[in-house]
Amino acid sequence: MTDKLTVSVLGTGIMGAAMARNLARAGHTVRAWNRTRAKAEPLAAEGVHVVDTPAQAVRDTDVVLTMLYDGPAALETMREAAPALRPGTAWVQSTTAGLEGIADLAAFAGEHGLVFYDAPVLGTRQPAEAGQLTVLAAGPADGRDRVTPVFDAVGARTVWTGEDGAAGGATRLKLVANSWVLAVTAAAGEALALAKALDVDPHGFFDLVAGGPLDMGYLRAKSELVLDDRLTPPQFAVSTAAKDARLIVQAGADNGVRLDVAEAAATRMERAAAQGHGDEDMVAAYFASFDEKPNS
Repeated sequence: MTDKLTVSVLGTGIMGAAMARNLARAGHTVRAWNRTRAKAEPLAAEGVHVVDTPAQAVRDTDVVLTMLYDGPAALETMREAAPALRPGTAWVQSTTAGLEGIADLAAFAGEHGLVFYDAPVLGTRQPAEAGQLTVLAAGPADGRDRVTPVFDAVGARTVWTGEDGAAGGATRLKLVANSWVLAVTAAAGEALALAKALDVDPHGFFDLVAGGPLDMGYLRAKSELVLDDRLTPPQFAVSTAAKDARLIVQAGADNGVRLDVAEAAATRMERAAAQGHGDEDMVAAYFASFDEKPNS
């Protein structure tokens, strides 16, 4: 089998657009669909075939890749694509859908004879654009040769978690990883907010922890986005982070675990979105600490 494929990318937001570009750069034939076509149009200049409907995107394709907002959006889109889906087609499902969502999507795959790969990714805008995502994948070993070129084009590393995509092993690992990312992001915002309230130079805080076990490149990178007012374009948006936080809280509750930090992170993200920061980088949850935007 040639390693040059026809790949259908459904959803061209921050992550999906970058993935489509890297697939095209790797020499694959890429068809892209987005609910708002205008957002996908810039991909045409990079050799991606932008189409009007999900069905047009998936007709006679080798691999379908979904990177949509949530599980229900992915399911709705695949239902629209259903008339053109060919049994035996590989479906790489990269939407962060949560446990209930991944079960629904796997059931759809079974009903239509698709080879289902649960394959969320770790990374934000910058690593996505550079093709340096980490792909978390679960799915049958027989057939991985068809999806491996896709993973290699969009990511620097693939972590296989099992052979049963329907079990959601990759999604489970993604939720655990995201719980840590959200906790650190929320904590960074709160530390900056407290520093401002107490008239402490945040760089003095960075110097205090420099080189020690409390230091973290992520803390510094995210904090600088706030301090330099570089919250757009987002690496990962507040509104999407709020959605992921709620999926994490629900996954914990469904399995007998109370996740107070994730709950608090969800609340902060939702409050920041309500203040008008939903399309900014998720560290803009910083503003949730204030009733009004703080003075510089």
